[in-house]
Amino acid sequence: PISDGGQWDMFTALVAKHGVVPKTSMPETESSANSSRMNSSLNYQTRQGAKRIRDAYAGESGLDELRAIKDRTLKVIYDVLCIHLGTPPTEVDWQWKDKDGEFTRSGKLTPLEFAANYLQTDIHDYVSLVHDPRESSPEGATFTVEYLGNVVDAPAIRYLNVDIQLMKDITLKILEDGKPVWMGCDTGKQMHRDLGLWDADLFDYASVYGADFSMDKATRLGYHQTAMTHAMMFTGVDVVDGVPRRWRVENSWDDKVGNKGFFLMNDSWFAEYMFEIAVPKEYLPPELQKALELEPIVLPAQFPQLLVNGCEGIAVGMATKIPSHNLRSAIDACVMLIDDPDVSLKRLATKVKAPDFPTGGTILNSTTELR
Repeated sequence: PISDGGQWDMFTALVAKHGVVPKTSMPETESSANSSRMNSSLNYQTRQGAKRIRDAYAGESGLDELRAIKDRTLKVIYDVLCIHLGTPPTEVDWQWKDKDGEFTRSGKLTPLEFAANYLQTDIHDYVSLVHDPRESSPEGATFTVEYLGNVVDAPAIRYLNVDIQLMKDITLKILEDGKPVWMGCDTGKQMHRDLGLWDADLFDYASVYGADFSMDKATRLGYHQTAMTHAMMFTGVDVVDGVPRRWRVENSWDDKVGNKGFFLMNDSWFAEYMFEIAVPKEYLPPELQKALELEPIVLPAQFPQLLVNGCEGIAVGMATKIPSHNLRSAIDACVMLIDDPDVSLKRLATKVKAPDFPTGGTILNSTTELR
């Protein structure tokens, strides 16, 4: 349930609510560079908290008790984060010397005050451009995802879908203006970690396996063969006769991979595995600036695929057999849950009454046994 990723708008929402501090006030830790153990503990506590809430609900505990369990779980999660990453300071005593050696003291500042005084980039003026070539995602339209967000009452997370060539052109223009570009991509595909290299044809899997690997980007997206998995920063570009051929990327892993933490992305890889950049609105053409004023298309939240499709399997010491259920019934139950988040299981069972075997089935139990 927990990952350490996120979207650009999630970052700006955090800054708007909590502010920022100098890196010296909250330096990098082992877990900020290698978060797997921390995430494992967070996942455990999240699942354990969910179990306790469900157990309390099954025992007919009231809403106050359920929320108290949630608050205790969140307290544990906060403590885990503080142990791994450090406790966020409530104020910093900021003083520095500039490049000419002149000393300046600002005194004590809250993170919000520090952001207001020293965050020079207007991060709230940025927009997230994405490339989704599927027919269901028209270019020039804005999108949001139902329930997606990380801060209560923050603006909706929005994406503007654009052509991949326009994404390249805007990235190139910003880099030529001397500014880095935040981006998101499917980092693990066609990558050599030690060399710090991405190329669309880096590994010839088709020749090795004698098999077809020809799905295009839209198809890979539709079948979950590709997705945005990592955020990094474009810091440079190699241009020949006005055409970019290589992109310089600052990764966040550590300086032991690539060229002291920097990776090289050949342009062939950009089109296939790049998905998102965050750019100032001024770099958008006029028609796309107007598109930002339109209501976004709302994409639905996750659907209970496991309930509808079912699952069957066996492993060492464990087995599962979840029958499939009717799609219409599951949708009706989802609508009921959206309308009334506190709906009882008994009422939901009026919509999803029993498994729905697509190939038919014979009930072997007697009526008495079923009762």
